[in-house]
Amino acid sequence: MNARFYLLIHVGLLIMAGCSQNPQQTVTPPEPIKKPDFVAPFRFHKLIEVSPGQDYDVLSWGRGTAASGSFLVLHSDSVAKKYTTTTGDLDGTIVDVYNSDMDLDGNPEILIQARGTDSTNYATIYAFEFTNGKGQKLDFPKLSKSQKKGYRGEDNFYIKEGKFMREFPIYNGTGKDAKATGAKRVLEYGLRDNSFTVKQLSKDSTDKTTATVTQQPVKPAATASAKSKKHTATVKKHKKKKHHRSTGE
Repeated sequence: MNARFYLLIHVGLLIMAGCSQNPQQTVTPPEPIKKPDFVAPFRFHKLIEVSPGQDYDVLSWGRGTAASGSFLVLHSDSVAKKYTTTTGDLDGTIVDVYNSDMDLDGNPEILIQARGTDSTNYATIYAFEFTNGKGQKLDFPKLSKSQKKGYRGEDNFYIKEGKFMREFPIYNGTGKDAKATGAKRVLEYGLRDNSFTVKQLSKDSTDKTTATVTQQPVKPAATASAKSKKHTATVKKHKKKKHHRSTGE
């Protein structure tokens, strides 16, 4: 009886000692943040907060293909309780949306960047200036012939000091044989009287021209004796002409 009693006490002490030890804590890694799933037919959304109570929701939508569709700019004036919608056809897919006031008139400009699906992944900008909630479409200038030389997409747009900036790498060659030169072209866009201005800030390799210099054969210098004979012949010829004039011949 006593042996059994002491055995039970011993087992109880072992159980209590095991419970008193801190169990090992397992760390559960955080789940990766998932991008929001858009409900069809919507594909893209970005909120632009211009000022308190002035919000612009930019969305793209369409069914059947991702290469085209339409875009929506939903302006919410929560202070005045006014809501307007601006829409248009979309070529390509929206990459990003930018907000600026390049002409400093207090009216925001919303610029939508879309990327095409051709071999150069060209960029298209849909620009609007909003006055009293109404969007006015602005014609974004296309690249000129010189600006387009060596262009194969890969545009990077951003706002810097109130200007809309664009830069892209320059390539040599066409098609699959085109190779990056390592140079970039940088363009600066401004706005004046609702028209865009554009200025190239960079000097890239396509601006440089290599002049070909053709070396002409150098004629041998005349010797001293040859110069003397030439001088004597000239003097005799001059005297002969003078003699004919004095005699009237």
